[in-house]
Amino acid sequence: MFRSPAELAALVRSGELTSAELVHTSLERIESLDPSINAFTHVASERALADAAAIGAGDERPFAGVPIAIKDNRAVDGMPLTMCSDLFGDFVARRDAYFVRRLREAGFVIVGKTALPEMGILPTTESRRNGPTRNPWDLNRTPGGSSGGSAAAVAAGMVPVAHGNDGGGSTRIPAACCGLVGLKGARGRVSSGPDGGQSFLVSDGVLTRTVTDTAQLFDVMSGYELGDANWAPPPADEGFAATAAREPGRLRVGMTLESPLEGAVLDPVCERAARDAAALLESLGHSVEEIEPPWSGLDLLPDFSRAFGPGIALTVFIGGKIIRREPTEEDVEPLTWEMYVRARRQDTIVYLAAQGRLESVARSIVASLAPYDAVITPALAQRPLPIGEVHGRGPDHWDHYQRSGLFTPYTAIVNVTGLPAISLPLYQGDDGLPTAVQVIGRPAGEGPLLALSAQLERALPWSGRRPPPIA
Repeated sequence: MFRSPAELAALVRSGELTSAELVHTSLERIESLDPSINAFTHVASERALADAAAIGAGDERPFAGVPIAIKDNRAVDGMPLTMCSDLFGDFVARRDAYFVRRLREAGFVIVGKTALPEMGILPTTESRRNGPTRNPWDLNRTPGGSSGGSAAAVAAGMVPVAHGNDGGGSTRIPAACCGLVGLKGARGRVSSGPDGGQSFLVSDGVLTRTVTDTAQLFDVMSGYELGDANWAPPPADEGFAATAAREPGRLRVGMTLESPLEGAVLDPVCERAARDAAALLESLGHSVEEIEPPWSGLDLLPDFSRAFGPGIALTVFIGGKIIRREPTEEDVEPLTWEMYVRARRQDTIVYLAAQGRLESVARSIVASLAPYDAVITPALAQRPLPIGEVHGRGPDHWDHYQRSGLFTPYTAIVNVTGLPAISLPLYQGDDGLPTAVQVIGRPAGEGPLLALSAQLERALPWSGRRPPPIA
């Protein structure tokens, strides 16, 4: 399960390996490793093996027969959709999300659903319903969140690729914690339909081991779906994978260590990674300069919370409709309930004003970064947190939410702007944990961003690194 999805599909296509054998191997690894890691909320063994049995040699679909896992906050027909919350109980979805349908059409076999913090709120994965998901690199540390289950499953080799999504860093954060590639696409790049409407902050994507894998998956997942309220303009000349395979040319790159969130303290290991990445880019012929970022002096956390909170309230409301009664405080975790109550009390005008301010700030940030082809920041401000440090429960649950931002201050600002950004696991700390940098691209510029990322990967390959054996 450490080979690329395209390579595995080629083996199935040639007849050297059957999809049933491949899926069986994935299920065996899940059975062996998941008791220690706790990445999955549902394993669809019988259905996955049946789907695999229907795929034969010669299948020309790009990923025919390859196992994949889907985060448990998106619909897969016939599988539970729980948001890792007791509120949703054992609700089973009756249709696929649009991007899930695209993955099936590309030949992927869905082996199960992966864990997240309740409702995807925190950048750790320790829900009350499912318990903590653990980082394969160190079982005492978080794999990040909110796509922590998917990242842990890929890092441990349970699946070669898994779905994630990102409303404030939820793909990039676990990628950084687990030594993977995590791309947040441009706003509207992947459709949120049929259940999701226009999404200001959230973008669906994948957790992979290489830039090429990510580019190939975005070629499958992205694009307009009938009825979408908005969508990112498609690449003009070629797909993302083709662009990623090209040399990026000489680029002007900005680098900053300044956090968008006041009070965040940058770990020296994370600082060194960003500076080393800037030096590596210079050695590759790019022009790199340290910049004062346009978010300097801005305090966007209150407006971000006012804009983010109603999404949580809507999710709780939907959960109440599913269980057909008004949600109660016992149905959800304390942090979720507090966000729900705050959002219900919030005046609609306050919400709209917060969103308007974020959109205005986004325009100014994008305009200020326009002279640069890319901008490098640390991916995280701290090393992956110990399990139990931030989980959103207990008497200090709101403090957990605030402290979670100090762990991940560099990511949410990119969701506000709608720019694409990628987490790359270029380095490894003395503690043995992966150490990543974030690279931010131009508007709707995933192709050039992937090309630059692939150049960094060629210069400093990481895909051969493996977590230590799991007892």
